[in-house]
Amino acid sequence: MVTKPIEKDTIIYNEYVGQLEAIQHIEVRALEKGYLQKIYVDEGQHIKKGQLMFQIQPAIYQAEMEKARAETNSARLEYENTKSLADSSIVSQNEFALSQAELDKATANLNLAKAHLNFAQIRAPFDGIMGRFHVRVGSLLDEGELLTTLADNSKMWAYFNVPESEYLDFVATNSLDKMPEVSLQMANGKEFDTKGVIETIEADFNRETGNIAFRATFPNEDKILRHGETGNILMPIALNDALLIPQKATFEILDKKFVYVIDKDNKVVPREISVETEIPHLYAISKGLSLVDKILIEGLRKVKKGQEIKYELVEQEVVQDELNQLHAE
Repeated sequence: MVTKPIEKDTIIYNEYVGQLEAIQHIEVRALEKGYLQKIYVDEGQHIKKGQLMFQIQPAIYQAEMEKARAETNSARLEYENTKSLADSSIVSQNEFALSQAELDKATANLNLAKAHLNFAQIRAPFDGIMGRFHVRVGSLLDEGELLTTLADNSKMWAYFNVPESEYLDFVATNSLDKMPEVSLQMANGKEFDTKGVIETIEADFNRETGNIAFRATFPNEDKILRHGETGNILMPIALNDALLIPQKATFEILDKKFVYVIDKDNKVVPREISVETEIPHLYAISKGLSLVDKILIEGLRKVKKGQEIKYELVEQEVVQDELNQLHAE
């Protein structure tokens, strides 16, 4: 069986290893020193913004706040009494100003004590998923000690590195303000059901690797993807007027690819070809063939150089349909 190369616009997919990160991923740390009194959530739990996660023993902070409140009340009474006397010119304005300053100082101390008490309660700063706990109830915490992590994975960022040559090809055919959609092939080999969009390209190339980092964003409404996951990013690349032949029409000799071309005398002649890229079942050819060439696609091992053959010419679209059906089965 013999066919001819065809020329058509097509899309190939460059594949890159991607690292997935949640759009928000933070470390949750203790803001105050003390004993961990209670944990209100569990590892892996979906929580809402403002939800109480941890309670540090508040007794000392409660006592400090009560003390500060009492001092504030006392300073307020002194201020009001001094104000009354100053209005009657019994005490000087300087003494009145001093009482006002004492009240301001006491109020500031009360607000500080309230802040310390509030720090004993650790609440979620955003909706997210709880990470692993690094402490347990009863643990003595230091200020700044790591408690857990919190990740908002409603959207995921996929970072992947692109070589300089492929980056240049990409920007030559794509507008930087309108990036193409990309696909994510997960670790189990299945494709994530939602497309992502390239939103960011880093400013600098890595001098050691010659790569530049891209970032694609994937909606993750079902929360399937998690922070730290890996996968392959499939980036579409448009090939205009690509010259295509079936892969099964080729054979190799010393790492070089050849096809059998049928000459004007119906004899088979091996010809070396250069493959631009590989597509399922097909090769895009950059050198060695033209649209008028006829190539052998079956019985390659049964013929010899210069052998005259009888053949059936089949349109390549028919061959491609057969290959696709065979692969689907």
